[in-house]
Amino acid sequence: MPEPILTVDNVSKIYASGHKALDGVSLTIERGEILALLGPNGAGKTTLISLICGIVVPTSGTVTVDGHDIAAQYRAARAMIGLVPQEIVLEPFETVIDSVRFSRRLFGKGRDPAHVERVLKVLSLWDKRESPVKELSGGMKRRVMIAKALAHEPRIIFLDEPSAGVDVELRKDMWAVVRALRDEGVTIILTTHYIEEAEEIADRVGVISEGRILLVEEKHALMRRLGRRQMTMHLAEPIAAVPAALPQAALELADDGQAIIYTYDDNGPAIGDLLGDIAASGAVVTDIETAQRSLEEIFVELVSTRNGKEVAR
Repeated sequence: MPEPILTVDNVSKIYASGHKALDGVSLTIERGEILALLGPNGAGKTTLISLICGIVVPTSGTVTVDGHDIAAQYRAARAMIGLVPQEIVLEPFETVIDSVRFSRRLFGKGRDPAHVERVLKVLSLWDKRESPVKELSGGMKRRVMIAKALAHEPRIIFLDEPSAGVDVELRKDMWAVVRALRDEGVTIILTTHYIEEAEEIADRVGVISEGRILLVEEKHALMRRLGRRQMTMHLAEPIAAVPAALPQAALELADDGQAIIYTYDDNGPAIGDLLGDIAASGAVVTDIETAQRSLEEIFVELVSTRNGKEVAR
């Protein structure tokens, strides 16, 4: 199994005020994956990103980027990372291509017109390369920020709220950009308040709250494990109660008695057997609807439940 590209080992950060922003955080990021880091405001997301990028010094613990310790080998580690902050900070009168070239020189990289062209084309900025930044839309400016972060050929990109302030259509365009970067071999860690963004593009999901990692798990496995499913079986005639022969714990009766609702996971009774038992009880099912808890519902439960760490296991 290949070594992870990023390892955070038991990292804590306590500020001079006494505030503990991170509390024993451990995290590994695999090469070429998209990890969505979810958490409420003040959860520690920005502190964790700043620490990995060498902007904030940890109180304890270590961070290793592709084998380079972020403290002992700062330049080598930082050169592996591109950071796209939430705020758009650009020189308004500079052209797009000059802005990207400048970012490349900041990391001591020589001229490479082919790389700059490739980055701008991946981000659909090539046709705007000679345009002053001030003439671009908000969505295009955000793409320029990503291009600047890619200018020095990093292998890891941090995207802090990449879709903040853009409309739904531009958000979907941004998702396509993120997938294209992953296809280029770039490892991507994004923070987001848009849960559907994580649900749409992430390979794995991490949840952080009060400076602690509650969960890091492959998205589909998480949905299977915690995304409880619900099946509503509509009946031809209302009934007064769930038939006694049926599993009472998993079933409830709709208020009007016109449907039986089955909430289940992979360990529940087989649906075929359940439908057979309902038919044997004399009830007639006329229609079936299914639904599954969304990632947003799982996230809300994890960060709001007092024993969230036990839930996350």
